[in-house]
Amino acid sequence: MAAEGIAGGIVIVGAGPAGAATAIGLARLGEPVVLVGEPRRFAAVEGVSARVINALRGLGLAQALQALAPPSPRRASWNGTLSAANTESLVERQRFDRGLLEDLERLGVTVVRGRVTALHSAPGRHELELDTDAGPRTLAADFLVEARGRAAPGGGAARVRGVETVSLLQYWQGPAGEAGSAVHSVEDGWMWMAALADGRRYLQLTLDVATAALPPKQALGAYCSARFRAAEAAAPFLQGAQPVGEPHARTSTAVLNAAVVGEDWIRVGDAAMAVDPLSGNGIFQALSSALQAPAVVATLRHDPAHAALARQFHHQRIEQLFYRFARIGRDFYAQETRWPQAPFWAARRGWPDAAPLHAPVTPASVAVARRPVVCAGRIVEQEAVVTPDQPLGVWQVDGLAVAPLLRALQERPDAAQDAAAQALLCARFGLAPARARGLLAWMRAQGWRA
Repeated sequence: MAAEGIAGGIVIVGAGPAGAATAIGLARLGEPVVLVGEPRRFAAVEGVSARVINALRGLGLAQALQALAPPSPRRASWNGTLSAANTESLVERQRFDRGLLEDLERLGVTVVRGRVTALHSAPGRHELELDTDAGPRTLAADFLVEARGRAAPGGGAARVRGVETVSLLQYWQGPAGEAGSAVHSVEDGWMWMAALADGRRYLQLTLDVATAALPPKQALGAYCSARFRAAEAAAPFLQGAQPVGEPHARTSTAVLNAAVVGEDWIRVGDAAMAVDPLSGNGIFQALSSALQAPAVVATLRHDPAHAALARQFHHQRIEQLFYRFARIGRDFYAQETRWPQAPFWAARRGWPDAAPLHAPVTPASVAVARRPVVCAGRIVEQEAVVTPDQPLGVWQVDGLAVAPLLRALQERPDAAQDAAAQALLCARFGLAPARARGLLAWMRAQGWRA
């Protein structure tokens, strides 16, 4: 069977948040794009923050947003301390994924509902064999976006892997009630529990692969039930509820792919790097890498002079995101001090390294250097402000290039005083006094000014 072609076009494999965001961004740039995917095949619930909701709204994903419950409390029982300072919106992923596909079609993206059974890639051509509701189908494109999440084939490339971790998700059904979620640490791992308003409960136990004494597969249901019933923090989620079906086991190891972009392909979302679920930032992380991907793809396809710069840009940002989220997890694990010798906690409180989450910044450590940035839908090189905490550089703040401002302030000794600095920014760059004051306050908060 001859492969259907996308004339000079792009195929995105994977219909989660990363694939959807990339598809929308490419369509807005006028690129010919087809997305191949289907909702995930197992039921799951995730928690998302307000910043994720704002990003989804900015992409025009109205139908997917309907799958989000109103914000509810996220309780934490960690290191023996109870807290309920945070909220999150629970989202049923299968319904969310269906909404994403509907939104994409409404926004003009061509969607093929199905899954890839085989992929054959050669320079400048990618052929896909698909299993769809209408039967087998083939598709060919010039450029491939890999967005199949953790399930994406590695292609033999090297990977950085965190401590091997497994999560066991058990489904429960109880009476209708208030939605909410909780996280609870135990000696050999941690639990995440969520209740939807209709009575569905999702309880997940995350353990260390090397040291977890798990029973045979047929006994996992009883094992999970016993573990949750023994946890006091789980009691509100189990009240009047019973387990339903069999638990779903999945890897939750943090993984960074060494190869995330080539001349005619790119990896986004969890296919590029997947983080420990403890951070609760799965969808946010996926969007973080995908929102910048369309500019990388467009540069690779239409601006060969900047292709190497585009690949550098994507690789560096994926790596920076990975280590940032890894260090957030490390620091949260380090807060649990009750079982210092327990294998689960001992292995995670020092990974991936000892570097601080935020490197200290002083005015003397701030410099101006050229860095790749996103400009008008392409990757180009511009002057940016580089600091120990922002080694990839800050190009613009509120639409204003900040490197010229910083250089002007550094060249004028009298600009150490706010009044003189404000006058300089207003006179040389035409800024309104209020905007100049705001920028100076922001620079001081970042450590750029004393």
